[in-house]
Amino acid sequence: MAMTWVWTGMVALSLVFGAATGNLAALGAAALEGARGAVELCVSMAGVLCLWTGVMEVLSQSGLTAYLAGAFRPLLRRLLPNACRDPETLSAVSANISANLLGLGNAATPLGIRAARLMSRGGGGAASDELCLFVTLNTASIQLLPTTVAGVRAALGCQDPFDILPAVWLSSAASVTAGLLTARLLMRVWRD
Repeated sequence: MAMTWVWTGMVALSLVFGAATGNLAALGAAALEGARGAVELCVSMAGVLCLWTGVMEVLSQSGLTAYLAGAFRPLLRRLLPNACRDPETLSAVSANISANLLGLGNAATPLGIRAARLMSRGGGGAASDELCLFVTLNTASIQLLPTTVAGVRAALGCQDPFDILPAVWLSSAASVTAGLLTARLLMRVWRD
C-alpha cells in the first residue's frame, strides 16, 4: 500500500513539474520510451532466467542438489545445526544456496521461502536464531556467477558482461561475512 502512494506521488509530481516548466510533451515521450525500454529488458531477461531456472531444475531432477547438500553439510552443520537434522530442510537450504551461488535471485527466492517454511515448523510463530541467520545468509549470498546481473548487462549492450566477477566476489564475500558476524553478535546480545 505504501508503494502505491510513493509511485502515485512521483507521477503526480512529474506531471505538475512538467506542466509548470512547459515540458509536458517531453515528459510523455520519456514515459513512453521508458516503458518501451522496460519491456525490451524484460523480454531479453526472460531467456536468461529461463536458462538458469532450467539448470536448477536439471540439478534437482538429476539428484545433484542432494550431492550439493552433502558438499554443503559440513558448513551448514556448523551454521544451521537444527536445519541439518531434517533431510528435506537441508535439501531446500542447499538448493537455495546453489541458486544464490549462480546469481539466480529469482530462482533462489521460492527455494528460500520453502527452506524458511520448513525451518519455521514448530516455532510457534516466532523466528528462531537459525531462521534469522538463514535469511541473513540468503539475503547477503555469495555469488560465484552473477548470471542475472550479467544478463541485464548483456541486454543493455555490454561487450563483456562478466567483467564484474572480481568485484562481485569481493563484495558478496564481504556482505556475507558482515551479515554472519552481525547475526552471531545479535544472537549473543539478545540472549543476555
